[in-house]
Amino acid sequence: MTALAAGLGAAAWSLRDLPAAFGRRPDAEREERVRDSPQYRDGAFHNAPSTLARASEAPGFDAGTARRMLFERGGRVPAHPVPTVRPAPTPGPAPEGVRITWYGHASALVELEGFRVLLDPIWSDRCSPAAHVGPKRLHPVPVELEELPPVDAVLISHDHYDHLDMPTVKRLVHTQSAPFAVPLGIGGHLRRWGVPEHRIIELDWDETCTLGDLVLTLTSAHHFSGRGLTRNTTLWGSWVIAGPNRRVFYTGDSGYFEGYARIGEQHGPFDAALVQIGAYDAAWADIHMTPEDAVLAHRDLRGGLLVPVHWCTFNLGLHPWAEPVERLLAEAKTQAVPLAVPRPGERVDVDNPPELDGWWETVS
Repeated sequence: MTALAAGLGAAAWSLRDLPAAFGRRPDAEREERVRDSPQYRDGAFHNAPSTLARASEAPGFDAGTARRMLFERGGRVPAHPVPTVRPAPTPGPAPEGVRITWYGHASALVELEGFRVLLDPIWSDRCSPAAHVGPKRLHPVPVELEELPPVDAVLISHDHYDHLDMPTVKRLVHTQSAPFAVPLGIGGHLRRWGVPEHRIIELDWDETCTLGDLVLTLTSAHHFSGRGLTRNTTLWGSWVIAGPNRRVFYTGDSGYFEGYARIGEQHGPFDAALVQIGAYDAAWADIHMTPEDAVLAHRDLRGGLLVPVHWCTFNLGLHPWAEPVERLLAEAKTQAVPLAVPRPGERVDVDNPPELDGWWETVS
């Protein structure tokens, strides 16, 4: 009985943060901006109609998909340690020009014309509501969160656990003073986790916030949201990061759709685009792009340098670990799209990107 009690106590302790990690659903009856959003109806947010978004070949996470995830595991994690780069300290103001430091998965730091913007930071060992359950990090974080330079904004694309991480947000409350710019409804999660009201900026699609000469615009994506059993009570999106002369785009998670061409027309061209390439499957083709889709989207956006994200760090798909970047490399070469594939922690100068060296080939 003593061992059983100890085991139950340990289990309860490991799950102590679970209710908070689920966040807080917005109350559409009270939150006028949610209720009045063109994307919101019948109690949920919706994607824009699309004739390009690919229909899924299976109904999402069904029994067949579950079997594949459990039993088709070959090659889905790297065979050798993923090489990381410890970023050099960058005290003081951000440099001019455009530089991108990718920390793994979709977490990145964009330095643009003297500003710094942190994207979808996740520093936890797992992308999960529980600290000891869920997809585990496949490489260490290249730098501790407390060692990041001061940033001007933290951008969140949507509220899935691999993009909005409660422990990371709580640490950023104390280590940074920047505002969190988020899609509509996500402010409820942040408030529950202790983010001060004055540091929360909630936007609908095509809304903009201006921080000095830095202009941040939430643009559309073809995806979904949810941290529990209820979906789409918060909005999802992509981001345009614009300085006086230079621009960077971040896709967040999305299927390929007409929105990229519209964003390219309205906000492009871009000096660089961080584009999702991993965790694709026929079962969810409408919400995650394949590497070939990523190249299509990049061209629609009128992007300059393509920097792939949403791969390498967590095992979230059913494809081999290195397949996303290998397929991307082949398609980018065919379409003459300039590409940089940094190691986690590596800083890319967009005006002078490093040559492709195939570092992933020695890992997979």
